[in-house]
Amino acid sequence: MKKRKLPFQLAFLAFLIIGTVLIVRHQRSMPYQHNKGFVFGTVYSITYQSDRDLQKEIEAELMKVDQSLSTFNKTSVISKVNRNERVELDDMFIEVFELAESVSEETDGAFDMTVAPLVNAWGFGFKSGNMPTQQEVDSLRQFVGYQKVSLGRRKEVKKQDLRTMLDGSAIAKGYGSDVVAHFLESRDIKNYMVEIGGEVVAHGMSESRVPWKIGVSKPTDDTLSVNQELQTVLNVTDIAMATSGNYRNFYYKNGKKYAHTIDPKTGRPVQHNILSATVLAKKCAVADAYATAFMVLGLDGAKRILDKHPELMAYLIYTDDKGQYAVWYSPSLKGKYLK
Repeated sequence: MKKRKLPFQLAFLAFLIIGTVLIVRHQRSMPYQHNKGFVFGTVYSITYQSDRDLQKEIEAELMKVDQSLSTFNKTSVISKVNRNERVELDDMFIEVFELAESVSEETDGAFDMTVAPLVNAWGFGFKSGNMPTQQEVDSLRQFVGYQKVSLGRRKEVKKQDLRTMLDGSAIAKGYGSDVVAHFLESRDIKNYMVEIGGEVVAHGMSESRVPWKIGVSKPTDDTLSVNQELQTVLNVTDIAMATSGNYRNFYYKNGKKYAHTIDPKTGRPVQHNILSATVLAKKCAVADAYATAFMVLGLDGAKRILDKHPELMAYLIYTDDKGQYAVWYSPSLKGKYLK
């Protein structure tokens, strides 16, 4: 009986080996698709290994995010919420809103979807040279604050002040990257890199059969973006990454350089020393939100949050006491992600 089984077992084993070799060979010969386009007021670049070009399907997924969370889209859910119109909230809006509120609580309001009026006031001031007065700042602060909005029982946005508006720009790009990554995985695509406005989700291997490598730009005063000098390169595989920091837009005070980051609590530009915050997390929306929060919290505040959340990793560029560039990064980055 055993002798009869042996030829069958050997044949089955040979079949498995040949099948595996053919699958691996097909995997290696399968082309990588390269899609580029414009969404959420920025550019996207998506590379993935597939026999088919899925750009139309990918853009359909991105349009769902745009229709939910883009303030550039006047018919989006978030635009209607901002105009205080009756609107049925979709699952994407609810998911992002609840995540944003969670990060706001974890960071004591350093991340805040309602801060846009202050950001706009100061942004225009920096360009025109006419900074908003304290009276103007105080007036805007009356309706800025994540505690001033909530989800009601019927899944509607409740506002304490109808002038409060939501801006998803500090989380929507990361969320959009997550949505595309989920779509690619639903098509059984193992090797891909999704990048929307600098927010990245990567999985598997690149076209060169090595882990995906993403550069972190060095903050410079190059307002025309002519020189794209890199501070470092991270291996970003099977993880998401987001960077916050207006690299080429600073102001100086007492000889020190500060990024144009507005503290939602004070309504004024922060005077912390972080110029760039890169966060790695399982979800890009999470990394996106925390990167923004770290710009507000500063180096010490960011470290406190990271101590509470070991699932997060960060690479922070800041200015030291002498005004020189310095770097701090999570010890867990060393080795797998940072060589």
